[in-house]
Amino acid sequence: MDPRLFLVAGSLLGAVGQLLLKLGATGAQQLSDFLNLRIAGGLACYGLGTMLWLLALARLPLSRVYPFTILTFVLVYVASVWLLGEQLTSSLVIGASLVLGGLLVIVFT
Repeated sequence: MDPRLFLVAGSLLGAVGQLLLKLGATGAQQLSDFLNLRIAGGLACYGLGTMLWLLALARLPLSRVYPFTILTFVLVYVASVWLLGEQLTSSLVIGASLVLGGLLVIVFT
């Protein structure tokens, strides 16, 4: 299996994890409020994503693996606008486009 698939899947899991953490933390006032299924699910997604990241690191140079952390940021931006109703700005679109362009250059060269 292509190790880049591990990276994409790990990035997706990282983004889902971050969204679940946000949903689980929203409105929390006390420490006990953070003990909920959304936060547990977010942490589980992070854990699985980390395992996939390690599989990729075992097969690829770090210089090829590390840029995929950017993909997680872009996925979180898109999901925060689409699923959480956060505001889409032109600077967000331009920045995310530049970041994805850089990732494509690294992956396909």
